[in-house]
Order: sequence, then structure tokens, then C-alpha cells
Amino acid sequence: MTDSPRDPILRVVPQPSDINSNGHIFGGWVLSQMDIAGGIVAARIAQGPTATVAIEAMEFIAPILLRDLISVYAHLERRGRTSMGIRIEVIATRGRDQREVKVTEGLFTFVALDADHRPRPLPPV
Repeated sequence: MTDSPRDPILRVVPQPSDINSNGHIFGGWVLSQMDIAGGIVAARIAQGPTATVAIEAMEFIAPILLRDLISVYAHLERRGRTSMGIRIEVIATRGRDQREVKVTEGLFTFVALDADHRPRPLPPV
């Protein structure tokens, strides 16, 4: 988890249709939630459209279970001329005791896009 309070970019509860044969949530479902949250942060920074171009250092730490409340946190980790690295962390809140379990983390790279869907420079800081 984290030492400082912060707000999640996205909160969602997985549905029964999101479960794999092991009774856990599909990894692809988790990745899509992370991509949505990272895209929100990237679009704010780029002040316009962005695209995911890479997922680096992805690590699944613990399974997500049905009825977990999933909170997706994201922040800017690195900034280039046209691209940015967004660190994304997923925390599951589960059980009657509402314990928090870090389930996955990854670094997603997004690029800012122009009207022709080509990379464009990020706005100044």
C-alpha cells in the first residue's frame, strides 16, 4: 500500500462473468481496468488524447476475488517529449474486516496524440 493518503482514479467491483476457471478474476480484466485508469491520468497530463504504447514491469502479486472492491491508483512516474510513464497500482478491499491487499502493479507508457493520431509533444509543465 502507500504511506500517504490518495484518491483512487477508478473503483470497480468485478462481476461473476469476470471470473476464470480458478475462481479468480481474469488477468485481462485487471489489465483493462488499469489501462482505463492510466488513460485518465495520461489524458489529463497530455491535455488531450493518448494511446497506450507499452506495459513494462507488470507484476501480479495476489488474485482478485469475486466481491472484492478494486481501487486503481495511478500517478506520473516519468515524462518524455511525447510520452509518459504512469505507475498503476491495484488494491483489493476484501472481507468483513475490509482488509486491503495489493494485487498488482505495473508501469504503462502512454503517448500524446495529435488530430492525425500521430505522437505530439506534451504541453509544458
